[in-house]
Amino acid sequence: MIEQYNNQVLAFSKSFADAAFKAQGIALANFEKIADIQLKIFENRANATAAFVSEALEVRDFEGLKAIWPKGVTLAKESAEKAYSTTQEVFGLQVKTGEALSEIAKTNFAATNETLQSQVNSFKKAATAAAK
Repeated sequence: MIEQYNNQVLAFSKSFADAAFKAQGIALANFEKIADIQLKIFENRANATAAFVSEALEVRDFEGLKAIWPKGVTLAKESAEKAYSTTQEVFGLQVKTGEALSEIAKTNFAATNETLQSQVNSFKKAATAAAK
């Protein structure tokens, strides 16, 4: 009886460790994707801003300022749009990761429940047989 209990505890521990390992892998993959997306967008915006600042430093009169003003507005608009789209993309990745993690938990709980139910049934049968 004790040996059977120890085997069950070992099986549950292994199942939990496997699920945790899978969850960690999914979380790390998601973190890597998000970091990559954010790094690319940061690089893109930094290059655009540097180009604008370089051009703005060459302005020497009011006419030059009038010519560069729309470029500054366009840069700000594009930066805001890129930030919004990046946020949406990151949110989508987070949702997919959450779904994958919940699926792991659901599968693990279902397997554990099935195992426990079979053990309860075997104990009931053993108790019924012992009572006769």
